[in-house]
Amino acid sequence: MRIQTQDAAGWAGAQSLPAALDCETAALMRQFLGPLFEMAKSWTDLSRALAAKGFQIAFRDGRLLLLNSDTGLPICTGRAVGYPLKTLSQRLGRPCIRVSPDGHAGRLNA
Repeated sequence: MRIQTQDAAGWAGAQSLPAALDCETAALMRQFLGPLFEMAKSWTDLSRALAAKGFQIAFRDGRLLLLNSDTGLPICTGRAVGYPLKTLSQRLGRPCIRVSPDGHAGRLNA
């Protein structure tokens, strides 16, 4: 049996949430990413559109997070850019999530 640390499994920093965005950055993020969220017909569509712009979707403690694709670091929550998980789930359906071993984080299984 091989034991893999959370860092090696890609779950590093699973306990942390990003700091709140300042109002100017939040407005720019909404303007830049809003059309991607609006046009998405499924979680897979949204994930692909965000990946093309350098972002990934993750989940932590019941929140949708946007991560930097290059670093894997959290940038902001979905609510910060005007698209909370609850609203997206109502429109796109429940996301299929691969949960971390500690149960606090997950990745979209798209």
